[in-house]
Amino acid sequence: MSPDTPEQPRRSGAVTADDRPVTPAGRGRRVPAPRAGGSPRGRAPLAVAAAVAAVGAALTSYLPVAVVLGLAQLSEDAGSVTGALRAGLAGWLLGHGVPLGTDAGPLGLTPLALTALVVWRLARAGVHVSRAIGARGGRSPRQALSAAAAVAAGYAVLGVLAAVLVGAGGKDVSPVRSGVTFALVGAVAALAGAARITGVFGLLVERSPAVLRDGVRTGLVAGLLLLAAGAGAAGLAVATGGGDAADMIGAYRTGVAGQAGIVLVSLAYAPNATVWSTSYLLGPGFAVGTDTAVRTSEVSVGALPAVPLLAGLPRGPVDGVGAALLAVPVLAGMAAGWLLARRLLRLAADERAPLAWGPLLGPAAIAGPVAGVLLGLAAAASGGPLGGGRLAEMGPVAWQVGVVTTAVVAAGALLGAAATRALTRAPAR
Repeated sequence: MSPDTPEQPRRSGAVTADDRPVTPAGRGRRVPAPRAGGSPRGRAPLAVAAAVAAVGAALTSYLPVAVVLGLAQLSEDAGSVTGALRAGLAGWLLGHGVPLGTDAGPLGLTPLALTALVVWRLARAGVHVSRAIGARGGRSPRQALSAAAAVAAGYAVLGVLAAVLVGAGGKDVSPVRSGVTFALVGAVAALAGAARITGVFGLLVERSPAVLRDGVRTGLVAGLLLLAAGAGAAGLAVATGGGDAADMIGAYRTGVAGQAGIVLVSLAYAPNATVWSTSYLLGPGFAVGTDTAVRTSEVSVGALPAVPLLAGLPRGPVDGVGAALLAVPVLAGMAAGWLLARRLLRLAADERAPLAWGPLLGPAAIAGPVAGVLLGLAAAASGGPLGGGRLAEMGPVAWQVGVVTTAVVAAGALLGAAATRALTRAPAR
């Protein structure tokens, strides 16, 4: 176009060569505008993605159970592959909290190690489905709920199918209860994963008050510290009673593979022992049968089943140096309060402003109920019947654990936070 040639008006909506992106070959090509959440071409149908994720989560949590429970049967030719697979399904249902009816009575003592594996795989299923439908980072509660609901629906179908197969083998299992339980577990776990990957969890954290955020964080820290103390106490107890535990394992005439399976089953119940030990340190204790009690002030047990984990039960009430264990829960609460105060003091120092008492003591008080709910739920999940008769009651009383934890952690966190604030020099203005 020469300089004397008047410029032609551009028509509305017209695209010129200068407006088109240029490829390395020099020719223009229409490039679609990027869309939030990913490209539509890469999205999978919600139902398909949820079905694949639910089946994957089920297989990765079921196969280890089938291997462990099948060792004893296959080692001595005491069963078939079909029987081992069905036993694995029964243990898998039990790991979800579905009780089993047996000739010896109801079996409802959930192996929490398996439960943790199930929850983790379902949370990953929620992550995978959210990515597949293009909801990653979208901060859409509707998409997170849709992904969780779809995973829960597919998982419930698998729970019903597993109950039917186990029931065909002679055990009394309710398909309805199994389906409902699988749906609830799948929904909660998948929602946790979906909320994280979609950013909904971060959105909720941003919109919640700072006092609530700090209180929840401190309560979770205190609860985890209590569980860590319980795990240490349980491990020490089992170690000191290692000879009795070895004798119990050797009493099973199942061969080396079968004894290895018994050890692995015991490890699956190690988190249960951790919660029971934590309840013991807190004071409420736990039961190992009807009309029994294992507390720091009382140990009353009768004949016990030959379970290796029970070899570490205390012989009597705590006295002497062992009484120092009673201070562990308070120290855990104080440690959580100290961590809270140190964090808030550091933030106040960055802003060169004094830390007020309200933002400090408020979260410390909230930490008590948060830790109480956490430990109460753990206590409820860790107990259950191990058969009929005396073994119908195993584990701690959940509400007692929750109430005592709330009081102990709240008092400890308030004391630890207040002492740290009082002993720390305020920043200079």
